[in-house]
Amino acid sequence: MSPRRNRPRSTDAAPLDGERTRRGVEAVQSWQDGDWQVRAITAGGAVKTYRCPGCEQEISPGTAHLVAWPADGRGDLTDRRHWHSGCWRARDRRAPNIQRSRSAPRYG
Repeated sequence: MSPRRNRPRSTDAAPLDGERTRRGVEAVQSWQDGDWQVRAITAGGAVKTYRCPGCEQEISPGTAHLVAWPADGRGDLTDRRHWHSGCWRARDRRAPNIQRSRSAPRYG
């Protein structure tokens, strides 16, 4: 058996940015209601509880989800919404949510 060849390591590789890894990578998605900036949040990066606008359920800390905001550049931080990934994909097929009290009838 011949010995393994030792190759010098490349020093020009950029180091990993821990903050960018935690935040996720942004992308622009086009939907019927316009273009949206979308960022996937990993389970390790999810540290707070949010309410999903698609299903009105909580997104608990440690749950992978995504953040979306209008891509027109006119909005600010208050325009960002945290969504379950499935709710975001199904939002074109879903009817608008109707806010009901706990004692209201569910059907009818």
